[in-house]
Amino acid sequence: MIDKKRVEELALERMKERDEMLYIVELSINSGNRILLEIDKEDGSVSIEDCISVSRNIEHNLDREIEDFSLEVASAGLDQPFRVLKQYLKNVGKQVKVKTIEHAKSVEGTLLKADEEGIVVETKEKQRLEGKKKKIWVTEELPFKYEEIKETKLIISF
Repeated sequence: MIDKKRVEELALERMKERDEMLYIVELSINSGNRILLEIDKEDGSVSIEDCISVSRNIEHNLDREIEDFSLEVASAGLDQPFRVLKQYLKNVGKQVKVKTIEHAKSVEGTLLKADEEGIVVETKEKQRLEGKKKKIWVTEELPFKYEEIKETKLIISF
């Protein structure tokens, strides 16, 4: 089986050469030597050229004569949940949907902050306050620890 650490080193080597602020979101190698590498960029989006460049570096440095493999290098999709801290940091200030493990409750709001401990999401909803006839907008900052989060996804709006 192909060494995961070796594939990671080859990917990181090319990412540093390109100096595009790329990082690995996920790397998996199954028992049939199918390599799946998902990458993202700290600022902006991953280009096809980024994927091709990383793919070529891996492919040219692994020997198919010794061990055959298939390789797929792709951008982490917009519709996929966040998996690493850098994805949270990249999306601070954007609208997200957070599903919690407890009660599978979901919260939508603006991602205000992300660090090694967890995230803070600002929600805004209309509520009727005691003594008031009309509902008013109430803003609330909700902190979440990563171990409480089932998944966090970017809300895509056009």
